[in-house]
Amino acid sequence: MSNRRIFITRQDRERLTLMLDEALAGKHRDAASLKELSRELSIAETVDPKAVPPDVVTMNSRVVVKDMETGESSEYTLVFPEQADVEQGRLSVVSPIGTAILGYAKGDTLVWQTPGGSRQIRIEDVLYQPEAAGDYHL
Repeated sequence: MSNRRIFITRQDRERLTLMLDEALAGKHRDAASLKELSRELSIAETVDPKAVPPDVVTMNSRVVVKDMETGESSEYTLVFPEQADVEQGRLSVVSPIGTAILGYAKGDTLVWQTPGGSRQIRIEDVLYQPEAAGDYHL
């Protein structure tokens, strides 16, 4: 992960913090991912939902990402773990790529570690962001 300015809405921070507190209190199979998400939240700038830039990936945003090695593009909606369904393009924020894209903006390129080595992707587009659409209570 590179140093960057991360924006998170108050509502997303509250829900993610609660989820993390509950998950980290017990033995969770995604403990490493949860800790990485917790680290990201610790450096995130909390903003009012109406103040988050419209091209930033927030919870429930639909984004197009491009794998810089393969050139393959994929479309995902960033969701909470209980809503995840990779076949439907619903990517958990606890997954390595989900944690990595949270707070990034259209045009940003990021690198993150996977079990197979480092990967690099670029946020090609933010097709839908709840806050930009006026949906503040998803």
